[in-house]
Amino acid sequence: MRIRHFNIAVFIPEEACPNQCVFCNQHRIAGADCAPSVEEVIAKVEAHLLTIPEGSEVEIGFFGGNFTGIPIEGQKAYLESVQPYLASGRAAGIRISTRPDYISQDILTLLKQYHVTAIELGAQSLDDEVLKITGRGHSVAQVRDASRLIKENGFNLGLQMMIGLPGDTAEKSIFTAREIIRLGADSTRIYPTLVIKNTELAQLFLDGKYTPLTMEEAVESISEIVPLFVAAGVKILRIGLHPSEGLLDRTSLVAGPFHVSFGEMVFSEIWRKQIENMVFGNGKRNLLTLTVAAGMRTAAIGHKAMNKATLLESFRKVVFEESADLKGFEYHAHTG
Repeated sequence: MRIRHFNIAVFIPEEACPNQCVFCNQHRIAGADCAPSVEEVIAKVEAHLLTIPEGSEVEIGFFGGNFTGIPIEGQKAYLESVQPYLASGRAAGIRISTRPDYISQDILTLLKQYHVTAIELGAQSLDDEVLKITGRGHSVAQVRDASRLIKENGFNLGLQMMIGLPGDTAEKSIFTAREIIRLGADSTRIYPTLVIKNTELAQLFLDGKYTPLTMEEAVESISEIVPLFVAAGVKILRIGLHPSEGLLDRTSLVAGPFHVSFGEMVFSEIWRKQIENMVFGNGKRNLLTLTVAAGMRTAAIGHKAMNKATLLESFRKVVFEESADLKGFEYHAHTG
């Protein structure tokens, strides 16, 4: 029986960030105006636990800011507030997101004492020019050093990346993905750059100095990256920003490739390319049974069933099945 995983995300927008990246306005992205109190954290965890089926694996995550940049007493207060859930077994671990230049051996020792299991770094790009243009305030070398320390201390390492940043190219994005794999990341998140209100990037866009990726460009670019992570065993936790209220109603979004089903569109595109390369000969046949890896059936059918529709041009009936014997984007096609 497959154990379901749930992440209870607590957003701490822009807490302790030392500078403002050109693309960032965490208050609008996260849909929150200020950091939550300890009482609010507990209330959020309790509310989410009521909705999670028994027997699930639960992780509590502190996201949205620079967790390890918060004053030590503040870090301890947040971490201590969720210890009872770990002690009771209602949560299996704690995940935090932070900056690579705020990782040290002392910090990692503290996090280990509070049973933090996973650390995600906002790497965004592993090209120093892109980091400089976007005002990240850290270097590629710092990402590499922090990643090494995290792995050496036994934490699960997550490296987040963005595509379409100022100064970025498709080739640089592919390079970043390959470097994330080389650094030993266990997981990743992939975000297309969005132009959010009240950011420096928004002004650059309005001044005609920055052009965001189109939806088609963003989907195509990430569809080239995802198979690299899948083949390397790097777990993709998310593709595209979480749809906060400000993004859904467009009150926070100025421009850029945002869609609530963005991840689905990417996987659909990958399977479209797979299907495009399938050769079935001339004439319409009766039946195609396409067997894919477990969890890939919906992606293979395609966003709005577009891939199934393509196959129905060659077959009267198309059946999609899953097999635990297949991995990633492997498939078996049987015609009849």
